[in-house]
Amino acid sequence: MSKVIIRDAQSTDIDAIGNFILALAEYEKLAHEVKADREALARYLFGPRPMAEVLIAEHDGTPIGFALFFHNFSTFEGRPGLYLEDLFVLPEARGLGAGKALLARLAQLAIARDCARLEWSVLDWNAPAIAFYRAIGARPMDEWTVQRVDGEALSALASHPAG
Repeated sequence: MSKVIIRDAQSTDIDAIGNFILALAEYEKLAHEVKADREALARYLFGPRPMAEVLIAEHDGTPIGFALFFHNFSTFEGRPGLYLEDLFVLPEARGLGAGKALLARLAQLAIARDCARLEWSVLDWNAPAIAFYRAIGARPMDEWTVQRVDGEALSALASHPAG
């Protein structure tokens, strides 16, 4: 049995990344919310000022999963962190160790980049993912809730005079 390989994504992986995003959205029952397209992904992942990075998991030379992440910063720690936006492995490839290999590579990057932590969010109904995360040592941050401003609320807030 061949092993899972984790590698940095290249611009030639745009279609695979887009497909993983759609498959993840379908799994999370959020496909109707996907607005990302090939051009936006190319610009923000591989353009002159990349906003995020992607790792690809491969098995027998075929992409089977991905992790999309970016840096954040902890003011309390005074150090950067890594935020995992999305982690997804194709259903037919689960059990090969790709999810754990992707997280292990992210942990290696976090340490190499002197990050204080690796963080992510998980939907509260996703019991298999939550169990997997607990098994690798992740702990819930129950005292925190995610807040979001988007769409019209974001535009309205941006139109408020600063200062």
